Amino acid sequence: MNRTYLAVDLGASSGRVMSGTYDGVRLRLAEVHRFPNSVQARDGSLCWDLPALFAHVKQGLALAARMHGPTIRGVGVDTWGVDYVLLDAEGQIIGDAYAYRDPRTLGMMDEAFRRVARRQVYDITGIQFLPFNTLYQLLADAVHTPDRLQRAERLLFVPELFNYWLCGESRHEYTIGSTGQILDANSRGLATELLERMDIPARLFGDWVEPGQRLGEVLPDVARATGLAGVSVVAVGSHDTASAVAAVPFESERAAYLSSGTWSLMGIETRAPVINDRSYEFGFTNEGGVCGTIRLLKNITGLWLIQECRRNWEAEGLKVDFGEIARLASEAEAFTAFIDPDDPVFAEPGDMPARIQAWCRERGQSVPESPGAIARVVFESLAFRCRTVFRRLETLAGHRLEVLHIVGGGVRNALLNQWIADALDRPVRCGPVEATALGNLTMQMMADGVVADLAQARTLVRESFPIDALSPNPAPSLEAAYRRYMEVTRA
Repeated sequence: MNRTYLAVDLGASSGRVMSGTYDGVRLRLAEVHRFPNSVQARDGSLCWDLPALFAHVKQGLALAARMHGPTIRGVGVDTWGVDYVLLDAEGQIIGDAYAYRDPRTLGMMDEAFRRVARRQVYDITGIQFLPFNTLYQLLADAVHTPDRLQRAERLLFVPELFNYWLCGESRHEYTIGSTGQILDANSRGLATELLERMDIPARLFGDWVEPGQRLGEVLPDVARATGLAGVSVVAVGSHDTASAVAAVPFESERAAYLSSGTWSLMGIETRAPVINDRSYEFGFTNEGGVCGTIRLLKNITGLWLIQECRRNWEAEGLKVDFGEIARLASEAEAFTAFIDPDDPVFAEPGDMPARIQAWCRERGQSVPESPGAIARVVFESLAFRCRTVFRRLETLAGHRLEVLHIVGGGVRNALLNQWIADALDRPVRCGPVEATALGNLTMQMMADGVVADLAQARTLVRESFPIDALSPNPAPSLEAAYRRYMEVTRA
């Protein structure tokens, strides 16, 4: 009989419920329900409306129950990282569910490093320094609203809260906790001493589980609302990138991945954290993966730049889809100017074409004028940024990386992916697009005993979904262009 598993995949701009049905040979994927998500402005703060989001989740689960009936075996939840809620003794949320872009963390990194040296924080956690990491959000609570911490009985990350609402279990999942800079990278447990020096009570944290563990069956009220009586809730790789990397169809250990979308993450999979002078200098992070792995990776600004350009062009009356933008870029002159995609000036919404033009002008470069020229500058700069990060990954790995796997929505951008292959001078494998949902689903299958291990899960993904192969074809002018990129960006 077919077995069906449900992946709840929540992002910062939308969420969806996906079904994966396994017939004993192949896994079939379907989108059951998609719904919006957005940050809410409340009294000067940026917050999430998590109860409204959970109502959408239940609606999607109910639709899935009507579609798949008794074949449904499990539910798993993955979300974005670092954000959390505090619960009181009755299990109710205390105050607002702050979003990671909320300004309350301003100055908190400096405050943290007055208490514990920056390098010591990295040596303990192995996590890159981002101002919205959970560590600095909790420090903001300790400094600005200590009453919240005093009243709280438990902290839950967003996917853990949804698991709690689904099945009543309030346990922590390793991959989502690892992103927040609160865990010891080597012990995989809570960095208790670090938290204490930040005045963050360790009592807020309970038991930790690894991905692939059953948490419990859906609660009676959820079962009545959804029709999922007796269905198990499973702790998957509940950080969305952990799930995405779980579905990368690796065939070699000498491979890297790029989880490509609005934001992109490039890394390798290791069995132990890599924490040394070079990883610290390069700003690499060691996030928890599934099945005892570590995701050694670097954040790269992704297609956000093009998405913002398109939004601005459409506001000005130029209607172009992403395929048309890629066509215009392919027709524009090559290597006329470069930007640093990770410059903070590009991080916030706004007039992205004007920012790109100003960045080029201020550095004495040719200023792109047309949408095609601007898009070409973005795509070539992203490809070269990927090359820089890839080379640094090889340094940290201590060996040559033979192939790059690209997964996620960016798989659809064939032009950028070919230029990445050219810049790296390595073959690129593109797919699957729905890696996050597939990683979520295969961890449930592992918990159900249908998939034996991570290698078998990846084989199933490779045999169930198309993977496109790209060969590098670098232009003769590429090396000189890359040297100019490095000079302009000082990468």
